[in-house]
Amino acid sequence: MSPQITPIVDTEQDLELSERILQPDGTRIANPQLDRFVSDLSAEDLRALHRDMVVLRRIDAEGVALQRQGQLGLWAPCRGQEATQIGTARALEPQDFVFPSYRETGVIYARGAAPGDFVRMWRGEEGAGHDPNALRVAPLQIIIGAQTLHAVGYALGISHDGTDEVAVTYFGDGATSQGDVNEAMIFASSYRVPVVFVCQNNHWAISEPVAVQSQYPIAGRAPGFGIPSLRVDGNDVLACLAAMRWALEHARSGKGPTYIEAVTYRMGPHTTADDPTRYRNDDELEEWRRRDPIARLEAHLRALGELSDEHVAETEAAADAMAREMRAECLGMVTRPPLAVFDGVYAEPHSGLERQRSEYAAYLASFDGEV
Repeated sequence: MSPQITPIVDTEQDLELSERILQPDGTRIANPQLDRFVSDLSAEDLRALHRDMVVLRRIDAEGVALQRQGQLGLWAPCRGQEATQIGTARALEPQDFVFPSYRETGVIYARGAAPGDFVRMWRGEEGAGHDPNALRVAPLQIIIGAQTLHAVGYALGISHDGTDEVAVTYFGDGATSQGDVNEAMIFASSYRVPVVFVCQNNHWAISEPVAVQSQYPIAGRAPGFGIPSLRVDGNDVLACLAAMRWALEHARSGKGPTYIEAVTYRMGPHTTADDPTRYRNDDELEEWRRRDPIARLEAHLRALGELSDEHVAETEAAADAMAREMRAECLGMVTRPPLAVFDGVYAEPHSGLERQRSEYAAYLASFDGEV
């Protein structure tokens, strides 16, 4: 199911090279490769995907607002990428383990994150915003591409244990230029481990357009490593769900790694420390607004007669409730004493750690005489 390798000339051609099930206007089209993977979805399932994306967008907006109000140190927006994150994450089984980058808010939401989990790390309270074992999601990774190596290492462990788990790792188009990602693919292919690589091609690696990094579809690189790949319209939640189901089926059947490139767009800044108006124009944004993933699914549901105004209102109310809980959790967090940073580093006392604790205590005391 690997894509044809054709140079990318413009956005329209870029998207035409991607598999899809829903057109931007919500029209359902036949897709021989993907249809069987979503043939079981009911209208209720579609409404649940719609609800997930609406709630995620509200979580994201609240995260940006909290950062702008000085409550968070940073936030990495995912507006515009809801279909990619929700579609792929909802295909996972409970036993699967995810290794995300810093932008996968929708993935941890789909895996059961509590309201406070979205902000704890960005507020600087803990090294991970959530319990990795409970969600089966590793801590958000800030180092670009490093999580792909972690995922492959975990997948090798799955192979040794003989379980039916799959490791899944998410990264952006910019990360594909990192050595870590390519080394992870070499290792995954060599050992045929059950891992799924998900590249969210959102067109911008900070301020560098994807065309600078790749003149060809990024998914076209994977077959060179011996990894089958699939390129999908990342704003089509059904295509993303189907692609992940294909990848998981491949991995669980012992056939090794797979690669998904989801072609989407980052509507907001790279992080709240970024100003995207310095490197992209309004025409580009407007072009992608017409491909909004939520509006696409809404149009499809309304065409089916399966989306009522009551459902929309209830969904928006649920999204607002999640945002209120998230804000309340954020504002109610109590920062631990500075010296608590040394707690839990080692299972047993360590002389070197005690020395560092003492030195840090003296440093803190030099400011106000209090520790």
